[in-house]
Parts: sequence; C-alpha cells; structure tokens
Amino acid sequence: MSGIVEWYRDLMDNRHDPRTEGWFLMSGPGPVLTIVATYIYFCAFVGPRYMKDKKPYDLKNTMIAYNLIQVLLSIYLVHEGLIAGWLYDYNFICQPVDYSYNPNPVRMARGVYTYFICKLIELLDTVFFVMRKKNRQISFLHLYHHSLMPICGWIGAKFFAGGHPTLLGVINSFIHVFMYGYYMLSACGPHMQKYLWWKKHLTTMQIVQFAVIFVHNIQMLFTSCNFPKPLSFLLTLNSGMFIYMFGSFYVNNYVKANKQRQEPKNGYAAANGAAANGAATANGVAIAAEFYANMIVTDQIKSD
Repeated sequence: MSGIVEWYRDLMDNRHDPRTEGWFLMSGPGPVLTIVATYIYFCAFVGPRYMKDKKPYDLKNTMIAYNLIQVLLSIYLVHEGLIAGWLYDYNFICQPVDYSYNPNPVRMARGVYTYFICKLIELLDTVFFVMRKKNRQISFLHLYHHSLMPICGWIGAKFFAGGHPTLLGVINSFIHVFMYGYYMLSACGPHMQKYLWWKKHLTTMQIVQFAVIFVHNIQMLFTSCNFPKPLSFLLTLNSGMFIYMFGSFYVNNYVKANKQRQEPKNGYAAANGAAANGAATANGVAIAAEFYANMIVTDQIKSD
C-alpha cells in the first residue's frame, strides 16, 4: 500500500506538466472525479426519478444554442492544434511533448486544457437527455464514454499537454464541427431534414478518424520515440474497438439495409408474400440501426 502512495506522490509531484499546474481543476484528480461521479449519479438515478412524473422540457432553443457553442469551440480547437503544431512543426511518426514555455508549446498546452474543459461541457449532452425524458438514449455505452472522456482529458492536460496525443484532439474536434452542426440543424425542426442528407457521412468520417488514430498510435509501438508505449497501446486498442463499432453500424445501417430494401425491386420477392416479409425485415433492420445510431452517433460516441 505504501508503495502505491509513494508512486502516486511521485507521479503528481515530479511527472506532471508544470505549465498547467495552477490552472482550474488541475491541482489533482479529486475535482474532476467528483464531477464525473455526480454526473453519473444524476443521469443514471436522480434525474430519471425526478422526471418520472413530469413532462419533458422543451429545450429547442437551448439545444440550438448549445450545439452552436460546441461548433465554435471545436473550430477553435482545430485552429489552435494546427497553428501550434500539426500544420508546421509536428511530426506524424514521433512527436514527444515539449514542456518548454516557448510560445507554441504553451499555446498547445492551452488547447489541450480547453479540450479537457470541452469534455466537461459535453456532460450536458446526457443532462439534456434526462430533462427531455430520452432515457432510452442513456445507455451504458453512452455513460461510459462521457464519463471517461473528461478523465482522459484531465490526464492529457496534467501530464501530456502537447506532442503525440494531441492529433487525436485535433481530428476529434474537426469531426465535432460537423457532428454538432448536424445536431444544431436537426434541433431547428423537421423543415431542416431535407438539408441533412449527409447524415451517413458522419459515420464515414468517424471511421476514418479512428483509422488515422489507430495507425498513428500502433506505429509508435515499433519506434524509439520518447513517448510512453503503454499509452500508445491503450489508444490503439480504444481506436480499434471504435472502428469495429462504427464499422458494424455502417454495414448494418447503410449496406445491409439498402440491399434488403432493393431486393423486392430486383425480383427476389416470392408470390407467397416474401415481398411483405422482406419489407418488414428491412424495416426491422432500419429501426434497429436507428436505435444503434442513437446510442453511438447521436450520443457522440466521438470519438470523442
């Protein structure tokens, strides 16, 4: 037990990024863990019980404003990540963290910290589900993702505020520009649906995002780059899992469903009512896929 305590003290006292030490919520893990625990307790227990006998809140204008803010924050993070490193100075193969107080490294550190704050703000995604009584959307996967991201963001800002892992934040923020833009337009009402034909491309962008992150991190396991290999391994594992999840969703929702919808037109329907059965099957796939989409895409399993 004493060894664990000594390891923790050494980690917090000697291995942190000194540039972010005095910033809000960065003194130790206690505050962010408290926020996450409160979030889980409210969204999984207190909130649904409170809303049980109440009417859902109409949060249309709130959702539009919230998603617009998320779009603007994501644009800012992409800009800062590119200008502070990835557009000019950073190396895709190996980019150790620069802990100096030079302008660009400090600018990148601020970007990493802002990314962490954005992950805290995104906890409101679930709070809005609770207030609108969208309890089916509050899946274990959703809570797991939204709880994990602020903790990962805090670890990044505390120990790795720059360098290799920041590519993940830049790409993820780029995806969020389109994703929250889609949510903002959707919140405006049904009349916007005709402008949202590009929904399925969000899934494609997510798959590409995780593929880039997978390649970016797996190659680190075979280089002598001055960056923790266990962290690269975890990032590789995580991105691989999301490639599988989003890939499965894409195949079920856009490949198989489209194929089944086309079968009656291509002469696969039999006279004994197979056409009707095929249509029912296609509808079932569409419903299941839509529910899966709500859990993964609409719930911002982004990637993050």
